Amino acid sequence: MREYLKFYIGGEWIDPAQPQTFDVINPATEEVAGRVANGSAADVDRAVKAARAAFPAWSASSVADRLELLGNIAAEYQNRAGDLAAALTEEMGAPSELANGFQVNLGAGHIATAIEVLERYTFEELRGNSLIVKEPIGVCGLITPWNWPMNQIAVKVFPALATGNTMVLKPSERSPFTGQVFAEILAAAGVPAGVFNLVQGDGPGVGVPLSSHPDVDMISFTGSTRAGVEIAKNAAPTVKRVTQELGGKSPHIILDDAAFAESVGAGVVTMMLNSGQTCSAPSRMLVPAARMAEAIAVAEQAAAGVTVGDPNSDAVIGPVVAGSQFDKIQALIQQGIDDGATLVAGGLGRPEGVTKGFYVKPTVFADVKNDMTIAREEIFGPVLVIIGYDNIDHAVEIANDTEYGLAGAVSGADLDAARAVARRIRAGSVAINGGFDFACPFGGYGRSGNGREWGEFGFDEYVEVKGILGYVPAEA
Repeated sequence: MREYLKFYIGGEWIDPAQPQTFDVINPATEEVAGRVANGSAADVDRAVKAARAAFPAWSASSVADRLELLGNIAAEYQNRAGDLAAALTEEMGAPSELANGFQVNLGAGHIATAIEVLERYTFEELRGNSLIVKEPIGVCGLITPWNWPMNQIAVKVFPALATGNTMVLKPSERSPFTGQVFAEILAAAGVPAGVFNLVQGDGPGVGVPLSSHPDVDMISFTGSTRAGVEIAKNAAPTVKRVTQELGGKSPHIILDDAAFAESVGAGVVTMMLNSGQTCSAPSRMLVPAARMAEAIAVAEQAAAGVTVGDPNSDAVIGPVVAGSQFDKIQALIQQGIDDGATLVAGGLGRPEGVTKGFYVKPTVFADVKNDMTIAREEIFGPVLVIIGYDNIDHAVEIANDTEYGLAGAVSGADLDAARAVARRIRAGSVAINGGFDFACPFGGYGRSGNGREWGEFGFDEYVEVKGILGYVPAEA
């Protein structure tokens, strides 16, 4: 069993101000996998003070110094990749192949991208007679979720470091193991004392004092819309910058063309990745109403191929993260049944033969109306809803009929048609036929948040823009 009983503050591993801990439950076994120190406002205050003390020197560091540090971190990250993957599987049930693959590789990709961006990022430029300067914003509070731990830590920590900021990281209390290993990586890579600090704990004990601390200049949060609203309220009295990547109910428009069956099948598999615990998951599949029966047949077959089981086996998906999440998903599946949607695959309860662990059947509903609860609420589990549309205008109308706007997708053989539809979807990113790009901005419209992460767009969130007028004297 893992025990992480110290925080990383001011370049040292120190005991928490109060001797309190919380247990981490392995969702595959429902047994305690580890014990972690539970932070308090006093720990947050110590970490913020350390970050504030380190800010003058680090904010004045050269690009060359920052590039050297990021290179050291990248090397140490690769050395510990196996440790990170093992932690992911234990704490949130990611199958071994996914943990060792996409989950860990996302972090590696983001640090490589941060290095590339920093090599060409413009911190100063002349415009007319004025000098435009991009300066680090200050002390950043970074609050990350449990579902893609390394991705979300990476897209916050690396841009913050690269732009000269100092920071305090609070990982989710459901996935603290990866945060602890990550802190060990940064310590081994030689991050200067106080530049990066780690405090573990829950929202009330650590998240609230961090987001309301008067000496924190910025909060970057990824999580639920409900929690994001509370964080914004906490930050408002001190007028912090707040960037948030929140929930989603992303549409996936399947075009009526020769790639229809292939698009539907791929959409089902993509939705189920990570047990459906992805904020940008294409959870609302929109298909031509006249082809609903065909979509049902393809989706049923695709869902049958998504095996569920022990994360250390060759199963495609493992459990969802916690008992409370399992219960929420089951309630929403029941709601879909009660509302009259057609249950195509999966349904209530654990998969056949499974008696322990928070495993959910890969579930598909068809003949769904966009006003049904399962089409409006973010389920955050392996549950796909299929909605029929009459024509492309109707599809776009349905796609945009949501309070969210994090992501969208369009699939089809006609690339020009897909491009035209993608432009009409109101979302922060839209994937055409499964596109992926580390340099593309990620973030949401509406109640999916504000600000952007990934690539140079993530850098822009961590800088203040200063204009120095008259920097170049006007010619006589």
